Amino acid sequence: MTNNFVKNKQKLFDRWAPSYDWLFPSVIYQAIHQRLLEYVNLPPKSNVLDMGCGTGRLLNRLAAQFPDLRGTGLDLSPQMLRIARYNNCHHPRLIYIQGQADSLPFAEAQFDAVFSTISFLHYLEPERVIGEVARVLKQDGRFYLVDITCPKYVEPYLQILHKTSNSTSIRLYSPESRQELGNSAHLQWVADYSLLGPVLLSVFSK
Repeated sequence: MTNNFVKNKQKLFDRWAPSYDWLFPSVIYQAIHQRLLEYVNLPPKSNVLDMGCGTGRLLNRLAAQFPDLRGTGLDLSPQMLRIARYNNCHHPRLIYIQGQADSLPFAEAQFDAVFSTISFLHYLEPERVIGEVARVLKQDGRFYLVDITCPKYVEPYLQILHKTSNSTSIRLYSPESRQELGNSAHLQWVADYSLLGPVLLSVFSK
């Protein structure tokens, strides 16, 4: 990601962090997490990554549902991570670190699953991000991509808006574009599931 883009995103989420868990979007995110967990299938003693973890709510839910799970939360915002560490109900099974999704600070084939929940739309270089996801996934590992989607015919117009707007803008992907991104990183599309309104879960396997 470019330096200005990263700085703007970081400032945005640092400002949001103190009220993040009290705002209406957080209620929506919790409902999305609950629906997501219905489709999550993990092997015993899984090691998972939550990319764009925010205040850590999804990892706490995963750790509660899978008692032998170990998880790492990664986020750009130090203020989000401060709250995630404070709310960590499953230390030392869960840890939180600062980093960027397009240059993940992890070894190859380290995780059984990677989660991205309403964060992929923020990435400037999605091909690099999904390439990093594929790199850190173990063989047969799964990528759970949860984000707002759009129809294929709408996507070109949204891309024009994305290119002409400021550096804190977001980008939406059709189900077809998600599959193309997965293919570009040699990830196999498994299934799509509607979670809540336009929020779609796409599952990929390495």
